[in-house]
Amino acid sequence: MAGEVFVDLVRVETRLWNAVDARLRDEHGIRLGQYDLLTVIAGRPGCRVLDLVHEVAITVGAASKAVDRLVAAGLCRRVANPADGRSSFLELTPSGVRALSGARLTYEEEIARWTSGLLPSGTLEELANGLRTMRAALEAEQGP
Repeated sequence: MAGEVFVDLVRVETRLWNAVDARLRDEHGIRLGQYDLLTVIAGRPGCRVLDLVHEVAITVGAASKAVDRLVAAGLCRRVANPADGRSSFLELTPSGVRALSGARLTYEEEIARWTSGLLPSGTLEELANGLRTMRAALEAEQGP
């Protein structure tokens, strides 16, 4: 049973990711991965690459490359950390703020499209609680 749940969870995540990614790309010119990183940067003053690593559970190399692409696209910038000249903070550019702002409603609509009304009342909340518990346990054991 647990193996089947894992397979279903992965397949649902992949298909949901692809649906949301396609809509964001078509309507706003950004990918879901970019949206995710922009959301973290926007919500965390003094955000560093390491914060993205912990929040999104990717490697430092992957986070650095993703930030390089966001910078090249004009969506965020690195700002020198005044307390440590070897590190920098990430912040959204005005273009990044506009992209994120415009994409939020689309993101929420597409997620709602695939999660609302497909499950019996209360099931989505139970699923959310179960996944939150599993995520917390994995992060406690493996790190964020």
